Amino acid sequence: MRSQAFSNLAMCRAYDQCEQQEETKELSMPRKLSAEELPKPQTNMWDFAAYYMRFQRIQRGMSGEALGRVINVSKAQVSRIESGRNRLDANQAIALDKLWNTGRLFYLLVWYAAIGHDPQWFAQYLHIEQRSEMQRIYEANVIPGLLQTPEYAEALLRSGTEANPDRILADRLQRQDLLLRDNPPHLTVLLSQNALDWPVGSPEIMYGQLARLLEEAQRDNVILRALPRTWATGAHAGLDGSFKLLSGDEFGDVAYTESPGGGRLVSSPPDVRSYGIRFERISAKALDEGASFDLIQKIMEEMR
Repeated sequence: MRSQAFSNLAMCRAYDQCEQQEETKELSMPRKLSAEELPKPQTNMWDFAAYYMRFQRIQRGMSGEALGRVINVSKAQVSRIESGRNRLDANQAIALDKLWNTGRLFYLLVWYAAIGHDPQWFAQYLHIEQRSEMQRIYEANVIPGLLQTPEYAEALLRSGTEANPDRILADRLQRQDLLLRDNPPHLTVLLSQNALDWPVGSPEIMYGQLARLLEEAQRDNVILRALPRTWATGAHAGLDGSFKLLSGDEFGDVAYTESPGGGRLVSSPPDVRSYGIRFERISAKALDEGASFDLIQKIMEEMR
């Protein structure tokens, strides 16, 4: 089984020649993907899985439509997986291994990709964030980047170890243009009280930041709720850390978590659902919008 998998991998050496010969037979694809659009297998495990799925399909003369029937997706979704815009999930990987008798190669690629560090995690996250139609955000410690004031963001960045905080600050503020577009994503934001009253910068900076939250919460596409630090709230599912759930027609549903020096995008449906359940459990502990505004205003008054 292992020798067969490695012999399959060796076929990648002839990939360019194979693609030129076989792509002309691919009538079901709307057009040939350019080299720039194809995932680079050296980039990360997700891109290698996409690259190798496409290679195996072309090697066997299969159309995108035929492969879609095997992994239960449309021809367009096959194209999105092969271009790296969507990701294989575990069930699809198992179906590929069964179809092409590759042992557990695709399943293991997806497994290692899901648990490993992705060197391109932030670029991929930005791509998804800018194309999202709905975001559910839970923040345990700080105000979310999309809602930060320039002064708050700068105070955070200069307290860290970033080599070029000015560039990161400019990029972060530019990302906020997402909220100004004609059809901005719908945001549901749950904020721990720790994020609301942890001192950042100065009382003036914090006052301005909380005022910005109340202003943004007036938008039709923004729901803002607070999770109070009380005995009634007690231990809750958000104590494990911050995360986001993003949804969009282009990529489906993904979860995102971040840690110092790295981050993780989760696209496996069972794993994304587990984050959704976690979000709902945190939401059940949060105040309603009116009580959340009252808490924020109380914290603002204490900063005067």
